[in-house]
Amino acid sequence: MIHRYFIPARETRIEIVVVNSRFIATAAPVFSVEEARAFIGRIRAEFPDATHNVPAFVIGHGASVIAHCSDDGEPAGTAGRPALAVLQGSGLGDVAVVVTRYFGGTKLGTGGLVRAYGDAVREVLRVLPLAERIPTHTVMVAVPYNLFEPVRLLVATHHGEILDEDFAGDVTLTARFAMAHFPAFQTALRELSAGRVQAEIVETNAATIMPVSL
Repeated sequence: MIHRYFIPARETRIEIVVVNSRFIATAAPVFSVEEARAFIGRIRAEFPDATHNVPAFVIGHGASVIAHCSDDGEPAGTAGRPALAVLQGSGLGDVAVVVTRYFGGTKLGTGGLVRAYGDAVREVLRVLPLAERIPTHTVMVAVPYNLFEPVRLLVATHHGEILDEDFAGDVTLTARFAMAHFPAFQTALRELSAGRVQAEIVETNAATIMPVSL
């Protein structure tokens, strides 16, 4: 059985200011420790003059998780652990966050640091677009112009994503569906076209990142 869980759809960044210190939180999807380390290295290279670049990541989900964090020079337990705790409490998997801090001249104290790093991660997760990593079919379908708009609506109704539209004698749509949603789309397409139109599977991917809307 495949355990479904949410992951980041794409890299996202926010910034908060706490007593003149800037906290820049960058979150991204990562699917291995190597990818997480590469992401962390890239953010550190982007902000080489920052006071701290605090990383935390969770690879996998549920029982088989690799989790890691670092305080990156902040007092022990005040930065990486609160950032990781927010990640783990979010229910997301395959996610890495780096919180970049530019010191503003006023020390925040232990409690202040814990709150600031936790809040920075909470804020980036609040605006983070979500996705699932699920098996998909990419399909092509040639549609007469009079059925173009109804078929576009049909794709949306069955949670598909249109990747390309080619306008020639007919309109050729390329779309992607979660594997579980495709049979119902194919049936509805045949009914809409009185059996004249059907979609052809051109690619199957076992682990596509598909955006979700909540």
